[in-house]
Amino acid sequence: MFVRTATRKNKNGTTVRYLQLAHNEWDPVAKTAKMKVLHNFGREDQIDRAAVERLVSSLCRLLDPGRAAALTSGAELTFIGSAAYGGPYLLDQLWRQLKIDTILTRILASTRRSVFTERVLFALVANRALDASSKLAASHWIGRNAHIQGLPACSDDACYRAMDWLHQVQDSVERKVFDQVATLLNLEVDLLFFDTTSTYFQIDEPDEPIARDQRGVPLPDPDPENGDGDGDGDGDGDEPVMKGFRARGTSKDHRDDLPQIVIGMAVTRDGIPVRVWSWPGNTTDTALIRQVKDDMRDWTLSKIVWVGDRGFASADNRRYLRQGDHHYIIGERLRSGSAESKAALSRQGRYQDVADNLKVKEVRIGETDRFVICFNPDGATRDAAIRERLIAQLEEVIAGSDALNATKRAELRGVISTKPGLNRYLRTTPNGLLRLDAAKVKTEANLDGKYLLRCSDPKLTAEDIAVGYKQLLEVERGWRDMKQIIDLRPVYHRLEERIRAHVILCWLALLLIRIIETTTGSTWNRIRDEFDLLTVATFTGPTGTFRQRAELTKPQRDILAKLDIPTPKKIVEAAPATDD
Repeated sequence: MFVRTATRKNKNGTTVRYLQLAHNEWDPVAKTAKMKVLHNFGREDQIDRAAVERLVSSLCRLLDPGRAAALTSGAELTFIGSAAYGGPYLLDQLWRQLKIDTILTRILASTRRSVFTERVLFALVANRALDASSKLAASHWIGRNAHIQGLPACSDDACYRAMDWLHQVQDSVERKVFDQVATLLNLEVDLLFFDTTSTYFQIDEPDEPIARDQRGVPLPDPDPENGDGDGDGDGDGDEPVMKGFRARGTSKDHRDDLPQIVIGMAVTRDGIPVRVWSWPGNTTDTALIRQVKDDMRDWTLSKIVWVGDRGFASADNRRYLRQGDHHYIIGERLRSGSAESKAALSRQGRYQDVADNLKVKEVRIGETDRFVICFNPDGATRDAAIRERLIAQLEEVIAGSDALNATKRAELRGVISTKPGLNRYLRTTPNGLLRLDAAKVKTEANLDGKYLLRCSDPKLTAEDIAVGYKQLLEVERGWRDMKQIIDLRPVYHRLEERIRAHVILCWLALLLIRIIETTTGSTWNRIRDEFDLLTVATFTGPTGTFRQRAELTKPQRDILAKLDIPTPKKIVEAAPATDD
C-alpha cells in the first residue's frame, strides 16, 4: 500500500498534482500486478491535512507505540526501543505517597552508601510485583525492559549491596513504614491476624547449625562458660540454641525432605501486611506468637485482639497474649479430644445466622474464656462428600482381607496406616480382622462443617468473634499471593542475610499490591495486565534523545484517579545532544 502522485494539466496549462492511496493486486489472468486506487485525496494543494492526521492517528493505534512513533517521526529520528512504563510508574507513585522513598533516604543520609540505594530497592520491589526474577535477572530488567525513574541502569552488585543494607536496617524501616501507612490509610489495628508459612530450598543439605538467640538471630560469639550461656551471667535461662537457618522441619508445602525457613506475617483486618518475620526452618509455631507480640508491643499500639489459628492455642501462648490488656481469638482443635472441645460439642442450643454460609452458637464452659461453635453448611456438604469417598476407598482396600493370613493382613494394615485419610476410619478386631470403624464415622459426621473458637474478650459478640476469625483468610491469601504472584520461591540466595532481605522485598511488594487492590476494588492481575499496555518509547536524533509514553486508556485513567495518582507526562525524559 502506498501514496501515489498523479499529475495533470488544467486549462491554463498549469501542472496539478493529485494524491491517491493505492496498492498493487495480482491479476491471475494477465499474470501481472495491477494498481488499484483505494482512495482519492484530491489536489495536493487543497488536501484536508487535519483529516489525514486523524486517519494516521487512528492507524497508529493498531501498532506498538514505539513502532508507530518511529514510522511517523521522519528520517531524522531513530527509534531505539520501548520498555515497560505503566506498572513501574504506578508502584513508584504509591511508593512515594507512602513516603517509603523519604524513609529510606533519611536513613541513608547517615551512611556513605550510594544515593541510588533507595532507587535500587524500589526497582527490586517493582520487579517482584511485575516480573519476579532472580536479582541477576532483575538487574538486566531494570532499564532494559522496564523504565525506573531515576535509575537508568543497575548492576547485580548494586542489588546485592542494597539488600545487605536493607537487612541491617530492617527493624527501623518496618516501624517507620508501618507508622506512615497507618497514618495515611487510617488503618484499624484493633485486630491483628498472625500466621506462618514455610518456603523450601532445592538444596541437598541444610545449613550448618550455629549459635542463635531465642529469636533465631545468629549470636556473634557465644560464651558457654558464662553462666546461663547468653553472656550476661544473670542465669535468666536465655541459653543460645544451635540451629541452621535453612533447616528441615514440618513443611507447610508438604516438602519435609527439603531444608526450609519459617516466615510469619501480621495483617490488619483490611488485609494490609504490617510486618514480616523470618526464622530457622525447624522453629515451631507455639513460641513464635509470643515474640511477635513483644515486637508489636514495642510499636506502642493500642489495645489489640490477636487472631491466630490452632497452632498457637497453647495455654502459655494464651496467657502471654492477655498481657497488656490485649485479647485473642484462637481456633481450637475439635478432634483433640480435650475436655473443653467435648464439653462445647455436648452443649445444646440454637445456631444464629451470620451469613448464608456461616452459623454461630456460643457455649458456656468456664468463667474465663468464651467458646463459639461455627457451622458452615457448604463446608459440611464438602466434608461429607470427602468422607464418603474415603470410606469407599477403604472398603475397597480391605475387601477380601479376611481370607488373608495374619502376616498379609498385618502388612495391609501397615500400608493403610501410611494414609491418614483412610487410617482414620479403620479399626482392627481382637482377632486381627480389618473393619470400618462405624463409631468413628458417626463422630466425624457430627463435626462436618464445624470449627471451634476461643476468645478472651468479654465485649465481642459471637458474630464479631466468628467474622474476625474468618478474616484470617486474608493472611492465607497473602501467603498465596506471596508464592504465586510475587514468587517468594525459588529463592536465589545462599547467605542468610540476603534470604532475610529477599523476604522483606516480598513483603514490601505485597504491601503495595494490597493497598492498590483495597483502594481500587480490583485484583492486581487485572491492574497489572492493563498497565502492561502503557509503554515508553526512546528516540534519538541530531538534537538529542527523548522518551515518550503511549496514550493512556480509559481504564488506566480510572485506576490512577482512584489511587489519587497524577497522570504521567507525555514526554518522560529529554536530553540534548552533546558535542561528543
